[in-house]
Amino acid sequence: MIERLKKNLGEFKTFAMKGNVIDMAVGIVIGAAFGKIIDSLVKDIIMPPLGWIMGRVDFSNLYLTLPDYHGKIISYPSLEAAQKAGAVTINYGLFINTLISFVIVAFAVFLLVKAINKLRAETKKEETATTKSCPKCFSTIDIRATKCPNCTADI
Repeated sequence: MIERLKKNLGEFKTFAMKGNVIDMAVGIVIGAAFGKIIDSLVKDIIMPPLGWIMGRVDFSNLYLTLPDYHGKIISYPSLEAAQKAGAVTINYGLFINTLISFVIVAFAVFLLVKAINKLRAETKKEETATTKSCPKCFSTIDIRATKCPNCTADI
């Protein structure tokens, strides 16, 4: 039993210490922090002026109250008051905030992937081939050659 536990712990340690697992863990932690930053950007920086421009609307307080069991719709002064009273609400303002956050994160990821792809393309250009294969004898020759030094074929 103890030997089996030691073996499993050893396998787990080998798995956890692999570079790609650690990279993934770092990415998840940074991604979570980035998500919080974007959430704050949307809630605290983007939405207040947007709401002000649209007539002093607080998007986080936009909601619809569904009727109670008796078919009555009760009006509440805020989303928080409706939720405290136990009313069933459709929080479309919070959804708008979340949607804007998603679009910003998706755009940032797009820009990141685009930059990585550009770096990869530049790296590939630097690693361009310096040799080619002769079509007649299939020997490896310099890319600038116009005649094969092995079989003297014109290339």
